[in-house]
Amino acid sequence: MDWITTLDDLHALYGTPSRPALAKVTPHLTPSYRAFIERSRFCVISTVGPEGTDGSPRGDQGPVVTVLDPKTLALPDWKGNERIDSLRNILRDGRVSLIFLIPGSTTAIRVNGRARLTADPTLCGRFERDGKHPRSVIVIAVDEVYSQCARALQRSEMWSAGDQSRGLPSVGQMLQEASEGAIDGAEYDRERATRAHLGWW
Repeated sequence: MDWITTLDDLHALYGTPSRPALAKVTPHLTPSYRAFIERSRFCVISTVGPEGTDGSPRGDQGPVVTVLDPKTLALPDWKGNERIDSLRNILRDGRVSLIFLIPGSTTAIRVNGRARLTADPTLCGRFERDGKHPRSVIVIAVDEVYSQCARALQRSEMWSAGDQSRGLPSVGQMLQEASEGAIDGAEYDRERATRAHLGWW
């Protein structure tokens, strides 16, 4: 394999970014960027720490984040699997990136910034659902925000190709293989069918 190992080699393969590709980057949320993010119910947050990187999907029944101001986002940490990989990373290295998606749109919005964690009761209380609150909130200071190139979502036909989940292995099957049979995949799937949709707040 002939590896690319220098910036000169890399740049020789690619052209110069277009003016729009550079002009779209802003150090804060413009009204249009804010409108998109406030409509998004799903994002992926990427973090980095001593053990490596982590990408975590986040979703909500309404906006996945709350815009506190044009330079600040708040992402509640709802009940999950207790691994807290992203949260541990943030405590040790606050650099984060978020990708926001909206079904049907071939636009994705990227936010790069620095995150901190808080369990402040007033802020956690802003996210109350059925009397429950997130245990913590990720507060992101925006460094830059921009729209991603639409080609990836267009090529993949993400929203137009229809349901392609038929025949996929279940989470139980994946878990049984990963645990080398120590966990019964079929039993896990039976329990997950009800557990995954109850008390997720």
